[in-house]
Amino acid sequence: MAGWMEVVTTAFLLQLLALPGEKGQFVIAGLSTRYNPYWVVAGAATAFGGWTVVEILLGEALKNALPEAYLDAITAGLFVAFAGLILYSLHRGNDGADTTNRGRPRSNGGDAEGHDGAEAPDDEGVFEQAGGYLTAFSVMGVAEFGDKTQLVTISLAVQYGAHPGIWVGEMLAIIPVSLLTALVFHRGSRRFDSGWFHYAAVVVFLLFAADIVSGYVFGFSVLPI
Repeated sequence: MAGWMEVVTTAFLLQLLALPGEKGQFVIAGLSTRYNPYWVVAGAATAFGGWTVVEILLGEALKNALPEAYLDAITAGLFVAFAGLILYSLHRGNDGADTTNRGRPRSNGGDAEGHDGAEAPDDEGVFEQAGGYLTAFSVMGVAEFGDKTQLVTISLAVQYGAHPGIWVGEMLAIIPVSLLTALVFHRGSRRFDSGWFHYAAVVVFLLFAADIVSGYVFGFSVLPI
C-alpha cells in the first residue's frame, strides 16, 4: 500500500494542476460577487468534499449511476436560474435604493457615529448568507459531475484504492484556491462598480448553460474548458 504522504502529495499536485480554468472556479467567482465569499467557499467545499468521498468509494461506477444527460440538463437549468436570481437581486436593489432616496430625508437626527436607529440592511444577514452557502452547494453538487477534478479523483482511486489521503490532498488544494478566487472577485466587486461584476457573473452562468446545450444540439463545446 502506498505511503500516506505519497498519496496526499500526488492528490494535491494533480488537483492543483486541474483547477485552473475549471468551471467550478468560475461559479465560485460569480457567486462571490453576490454573497459572502466565505459562505460560498463553505458551500462549494461541502459539495467538493462530498463528491470526493463518493468518487473514491465508487470509482468509475459513479459515471453510470445517473444518466449524464440528466445531470447536464439540471446543471444548465441551475446556471440559468442563478443568472436570473442575480439579475433579480440587482433590479430589486436598484428599486429599493430609489425608494429610499425618495422617501428618506437627508438627515434624520442620528447620533454622532451615524447610527439612526434604522434597521441594518440584510445583505450580510444570516439568512442572506445561508442562501450563498446553499446556492454554492447546490450548483457545485451538480456542476462538478464529469469535470477534470472529478476525473482526477477517479483515476487516483483506481490507482490507490479508497485511500483517505486522496481526500485530504485534494481538499488541501481545492479550498485555498477556491478561497483565493472568491476573495479576489468579492473584493473586486466592492472596490469597483459592483453592477458590472454582477452582470459579468450573469454572462458566465449563461455561457456555461449555453455550452452544455451546444454539446447536445451541435455536438461540440463552445468553451475551451
